[in-house]
Amino acid sequence: MNIADFARRGYITDSHVCDTVNIALALEKPLLVEGDAGVGKTELAKVLAAHFKLPLIRLQCYEGLDEAKALYEWDYQKQLLRIQANKIDAKNWEDIQENIFSDSFLLERPLLRSLKEKSVLLIDEIDKVDEEFEAFLLEILSDFQVSIPELGTIQAIETPIVVLTSNAYRELSDALKRRCIYLHIDYPTRKTESHILMKTIDDLDEKLAKQVAEAVSKIREQDIEKKPSISESIDWAKDLLVMGKDSLNKNTIKDTLNVILKTKRDMEHIQKNVDSIVPSTVPFSVEKSEKKGGEGKVKEPDEDFIKDFGGGF
Repeated sequence: MNIADFARRGYITDSHVCDTVNIALALEKPLLVEGDAGVGKTELAKVLAAHFKLPLIRLQCYEGLDEAKALYEWDYQKQLLRIQANKIDAKNWEDIQENIFSDSFLLERPLLRSLKEKSVLLIDEIDKVDEEFEAFLLEILSDFQVSIPELGTIQAIETPIVVLTSNAYRELSDALKRRCIYLHIDYPTRKTESHILMKTIDDLDEKLAKQVAEAVSKIREQDIEKKPSISESIDWAKDLLVMGKDSLNKNTIKDTLNVILKTKRDMEHIQKNVDSIVPSTVPFSVEKSEKKGGEGKVKEPDEDFIKDFGGGF
């Protein structure tokens, strides 16, 4: 994949991200992506699935996630019904047991499904699981196979493309890291975020795109609990368009902070420091999206234009 391939999917990134992804693909190793919430980690997996026309299988991690929810479970209700039916037919227990522990009674969870078809496996927020579950993942990430006592070892038909994301909620084990190619994604620069906004939102004025990007960047630099994500930056720009705004001033920022800030403390902090958030005249230039037929369609990305951008979306 190259930078233009990412851009065609709406993901603006740089050569470092592109090269790291290609290394992981070439070595058939999992890609471990770390970064703050909202920088585009999950979106990266979606872009890979779209580019290679593969199904995206997502395992959303959380505290208490276990093998049964991640790998497989037996359909106990269906098994009980079969046992009752077989008793009526006077079958012995050995025949019944062999019958109920088969693929037709197996409930496949994300990890097992990813081994049975070529896919992109997204293990989202891996830092939220405990060390025991992390150790369980090592067999899959090392050999792309799992062992089911009743069925034996199941090997991947084709090696899945694996993306693990982490918000650094806790430190991951060295054993897990060794099995992955590591990538850290930062928030985009103001220039990059302006381009993302103009590429994503039809009819967004260049001036407003620059001002939103600058204001969001300044807000992220503040001492707040939750920094605005790229998607929230987009929502803010859309909200301003709906309100008929063509520029950002102090009052507009105060009136619309709830779009990008999600805690009372953060809103109070920015309200007090709003003077430092108001955009200045932004010096950099963003190429305006080409309009066709007056409907504000976005043109194909120019690789030369985006090649120096950092961050991702």
